[in-house]
Amino acid sequence: MNTSERRTCRALGQPRSTQRYARKRKADEGALLEAIESLACQHPRYGYRMVHGLLVEDGFKVGRDRVYRLRREHGYKVPRKQVKKRRLGVNGNGIMRQKAESINDVWCWDFIHDRDEHGRALRWLMIEDEFTREGLAVEVRRSFKATDVLDVLCELMMIRGAPGHIRSDNGPEFIAKAIQMFLAQTDVNTLYIEPGAPWQNGYAESFNSRFRDEVLNQESFADLAEARQVSDWWKNHYNHRRPHSSLSYQPPARFAASLCVPAFRLGATPLPCTPSRSALESVITTTTLIEAGT
Repeated sequence: MNTSERRTCRALGQPRSTQRYARKRKADEGALLEAIESLACQHPRYGYRMVHGLLVEDGFKVGRDRVYRLRREHGYKVPRKQVKKRRLGVNGNGIMRQKAESINDVWCWDFIHDRDEHGRALRWLMIEDEFTREGLAVEVRRSFKATDVLDVLCELMMIRGAPGHIRSDNGPEFIAKAIQMFLAQTDVNTLYIEPGAPWQNGYAESFNSRFRDEVLNQESFADLAEARQVSDWWKNHYNHRRPHSSLSYQPPARFAASLCVPAFRLGATPLPCTPSRSALESVITTTTLIEAGT
């Protein structure tokens, strides 16, 4: 026996206007869906907040809830990861005890590993500014010696100035005599975390995790040249295009620019003095001799 719509709505306590309502699609929905689909293909690990940030960057006037609804309707969903809780630890050099207070206050660095299609080793040196979240270096080589690390640091310091501190684990690359001497002569303080406590270097771990999730787990590298090309693209995308959740979904470079301009206008202390090329080359020459044992 068929029941009338009127009686059914009365029994459910639902207005008939609600029952008959048909959603009206906005004029921009077609273009918006195309943009969402394109971003989902380019960045399959991005959630709706990240996608919303990119859409706003592209000029779409759309709310976050609408992006969430459209992604859910069309099946664009990122599988939720299981994250294990870590204890805070007691080391005063960890991210919770020694926080970055300004640009160039604390850099963090670490290594990440992978292999190309032929099974040959690939190794990345990852350096990030903890305050602005800028990826300063995503340098890939087959292997790194202490002098190779010094070359990367020297280039960064000539561009940005020397950091106040640099945070790392106690790996052999970071406690080498050449590295120690170079940092001491450039007045950079070291923040070594406790062994077996990677959460104390959480910004570096997060930076590495994003790179592995968005690049290494998605790409297969034919050789070193291809790995360098993809790494350079991702670093540029990460700094200038990719929304960062801890920066109110701004790209790190934009956040850093918004801090630098007012600081100089108000007469605040500028960024640390940039060492001269001759001074850094002198330090590197000395540390290279020490590394060689001469």
